[in-house]
Amino acid sequence: MRNQGLGSWPARRARSRPHRTALISAHGTVTYAALFARVTRLAHALRRLGVRRGDRVAYLGPNAPSLVETMFAAHTLGAVFAPLNTRLAAPEVGYQLDDCGASVLVYAAGSAGVVEDLTTAPELVAAGGGADDVHDYEDMLRAASTVPIDEPVSHDDDAFILYTSGTTGRPKGATLTHGNVIWNCLNTLVETDLAGDEVALISAPLFHVAALNMSLLPTLLKGGGAVLMAAWNPETCLDLVERHRVTWMFGVPTMFADLTRSPRWETADLSSVRFLMTGGAPAPVSLIHTYQDRGLRFLQGFGVTEAAPGALLLDAEMSTVKVGSAGVAHFFNDVRVVRPDSTDTDVDEPGEILIQGPTVMRGYWRRPDATAEVLSADGWLRTGDVGRVDEDGYVYVIDRLKDMYISGGENVYPAEVEARLLEHHAVAECAVIGVPDEKWGEVGRAFVRTRPGMSADEDELIAFLGGRLARYKIPKSVRLVDDLPRTGSGKIHKASLR
Repeated sequence: MRNQGLGSWPARRARSRPHRTALISAHGTVTYAALFARVTRLAHALRRLGVRRGDRVAYLGPNAPSLVETMFAAHTLGAVFAPLNTRLAAPEVGYQLDDCGASVLVYAAGSAGVVEDLTTAPELVAAGGGADDVHDYEDMLRAASTVPIDEPVSHDDDAFILYTSGTTGRPKGATLTHGNVIWNCLNTLVETDLAGDEVALISAPLFHVAALNMSLLPTLLKGGGAVLMAAWNPETCLDLVERHRVTWMFGVPTMFADLTRSPRWETADLSSVRFLMTGGAPAPVSLIHTYQDRGLRFLQGFGVTEAAPGALLLDAEMSTVKVGSAGVAHFFNDVRVVRPDSTDTDVDEPGEILIQGPTVMRGYWRRPDATAEVLSADGWLRTGDVGRVDEDGYVYVIDRLKDMYISGGENVYPAEVEARLLEHHAVAECAVIGVPDEKWGEVGRAFVRTRPGMSADEDELIAFLGGRLARYKIPKSVRLVDDLPRTGSGKIHKASLR
C-alpha cells in the first residue's frame, strides 16, 4: 500500500481479521470488514464534496461509529481530521472551523442546534438527520463506490488538528502527524502489553487526545474491539463492562471516582478487566487504593496534547511503591525536568517538565510564534508543568506554570473565561482561578470588580456566560470585590487570590 498512515488501518485489519469485531455501540456491531467498506464509501463521498489531500475534515458529536469512520475516511484521502469538543458553544466551534479552514463538517444529531447557530460553516454532513439542505451521512454512503482508495500518505503527513486553549484565551490547534500518533500507539503497546483480543471501553470523549490516541487507536492497531460510550454514566459503564466483557478502559480520575460511588461498586462483575488507565489530572491516593483493594490494576500517566499525548506512565507494579508519581518516560520518549536555564534539576528539585521524542507535535496550526514558545530547536517540548524527579527517576507532577486548571479532566484557561466576562456591560475587570472541588477536582471561581455605578450579582454573571462558553468553563462561583491585588508591574496577582 502507498498509504502508510492511519487511513490504511481498516484495509490492513480487514485483510487479516475481517470477521473480528472492531466497534460496538448503541448502533450495533461493526466488523473490520464492514468498517473498511464503510470507510471506503465515505472517503469516496468526501472526495465528491471536494475533499483533497491536506484538506481539513471536522467532526462534531459524541463517541459513535460515524466519528471513527469519518476519521479513517479523511486519512484515507490524506486529509487532516479535526474532532471538535461537543461541549463548546457555537462561537467557539465557529472559531475552530475558521481557524483550521475545514472543508467539511460532519455532525451528529445532538449537535444540530450548535451547527444551526454558526454564522458561517463549511460543507455540512448530518450523521443522524439534518436540514433539507444538508447532506445525509447514510445516503452519501449508499450512493458511494466501494472501490478501494490508496492515496500516498507518509508518516510525516499531518493527521490531526486537536485544539487546546492557550493563555491568550484563543485555542491553538496542535498538529499531529501520522508518525506522531503511530509512535504513541507503539509506546502504549510496549508499556501496557495490549493483546489482540482486547475489548476497550471508550468512555472518555474521542475529541480528547487520550481517549483517541491512548485507547481507541492502540486497540484497533492490535485488532481488538472498541465499545463506544456516547456519554459518561457510571451505571451504563458497569453495564457495558459486564455485557461485553470489557478488558480495559481509560478515564479521568473523576470518572473512576464516580464508579466507586455507585451502589453496585462492590458487586459488579469486573472479572474481565485486566487493567485501567487514568490521566488528565492527578489521581488521589485514596482512589488508587480503592481500585487496588478491588483487585484491579490501576495505571497512572501524564501527557499533553502536543505529545500525542503519552509522556510518563506509572505501571501497576510500582503504583503502591511510588504513590502519587506519574511514572517514568514512555519507551520511545525522553523526559527531563529542568531549571529556567534549561539545566537538569537535582533530585526532588522542582522544575519544568520537558518531552522529546517521535510523538512530539509538528507545531501549532499556522501559529509559528506559539510553536517557537514551546518547541526548542532540538525538539524538546515545554509542557508548562512543574515536576520533580526522585532518586529512582520517577517523576511527580506538583504544579503548573500556567494559570490553567483542570475541571473533570478538561483544561480550563482563565484568560478565555475572563475575556467573555469582560463582555458584560457591568464588569470592569476580573480574574478567574481554579479552586478545589470534591467532584470535579477543580472548578472556576471568578473575582469581579464592577464599573462605578453599576452592579451585577453572581447568578446574573454565571447566566451571562451560558451559550458563550462550554459549561465546564463557566465558573461555579463569583466573588464581587472592590479591588484586585496586583504585582509591582500592575498585573493581577492571582497567587494572592488563591
